Amino acid sequence: MNPQQTPARLIVLLGALIALPALGTDLYNPALPDLASTLGVSVAAAQFTVTTYFVGLAGGQLLWGPLSDQVGRRPALLAGLALMLVSSLAAALAGSIAEVAAARLGQGLAMSSGAVVVRSIVRDLHTHERAAKLLASVTIVFSIVPIAAPLAGAAIASSGGWRAIFWFLCAAAAALIAATIAGLHETAPAERGLVHPRVILGRLGSIITDRRFLAPLALVLCSHIGILAWVSNSAFTLMRGLGVSVAGFGLMFAGVMLGQILGAWSSSRLVMRLGIARLLRLGTRLMLLAGASAAAFAWLGHDHWLAVVAPFALFLFGTALVVPNATAVALTPFPAAAGAASSLIGVVGFTAGAVVSALLGAAFDGTARPMTTAVVVAGVGATVFEILLRRGKA
Repeated sequence: MNPQQTPARLIVLLGALIALPALGTDLYNPALPDLASTLGVSVAAAQFTVTTYFVGLAGGQLLWGPLSDQVGRRPALLAGLALMLVSSLAAALAGSIAEVAAARLGQGLAMSSGAVVVRSIVRDLHTHERAAKLLASVTIVFSIVPIAAPLAGAAIASSGGWRAIFWFLCAAAAALIAATIAGLHETAPAERGLVHPRVILGRLGSIITDRRFLAPLALVLCSHIGILAWVSNSAFTLMRGLGVSVAGFGLMFAGVMLGQILGAWSSSRLVMRLGIARLLRLGTRLMLLAGASAAAFAWLGHDHWLAVVAPFALFLFGTALVVPNATAVALTPFPAAAGAASSLIGVVGFTAGAVVSALLGAAFDGTARPMTTAVVVAGVGATVFEILLRRGKA
């Protein structure tokens, strides 16, 4: 299966699948206060269910890719979705915070399958610019989730309580299982078989030390650092630091994420005309400009929400030019191990996100300085690695 034009229904399905990790946080977070009050636990205990979810996501990154290389993309994905259904059901029926936390661990493990397997499917179908074009199109669908899910989660939790979130995720898992069975054909290479875990570890080691993989991986990593700095710290910065209302923050968050959607749309339209190299150069320079502007405003004391929101919208526009194209470059050299390569991209990204989130939480001082410093560092790093990639030195 290697069509020149990917059907729109497949793009929508892949976009929904790759958005699963984000759905598990953005839909769930509005229900945390109700969870804490209903089960009679502290905020910290309720927040622990978010931590266990991220632990599951990180662990799942190393599971689904190699598994899909061996048994095929479709079986691995269906196994992940089935686990999502079971763990969501367990969470909906949980009677204690410990049971919810354990179920969330299973959810993270399960829902990480979507992102890992989708990147592998894209590599199976296309390489180079066509892979980047498909990834950008998928990102457009994905980007709707960070905008819609918090609003939907708040509405579901307010009308049905925290358990309703998990019943919704059960329904989503069932719908995706049906859509996968009906609309996704196997894309993995026909020549595959069971491989000893020692061989899989060796394969992961050879990929992570391959210079063809490291430079584009670094570009993806810098992009994720900036994106996750916004996702994890923007609420504290804008609401507690700058006094923005809850409703106002929702609109500002959506506006910044719109920058990502527009960037992904632009990338999907321009990559075949301009090529991956030009888009990587443009995207990293926009990241640098946006990060430097945001940091300058913050450190010069311009404490206005627009001085934060506008640069971050531009930054996410730039990342949407970088991530699909850098991912395509990183996966192209590994047709027989696309799943393993995809797993490494995921685990590095989620690990960096956890570290950035923790550091920014500890460094929060009531201003935008910590968050904007993180994005200017990400912009500088992305620019440096793009130059090294273009010159063949990384």
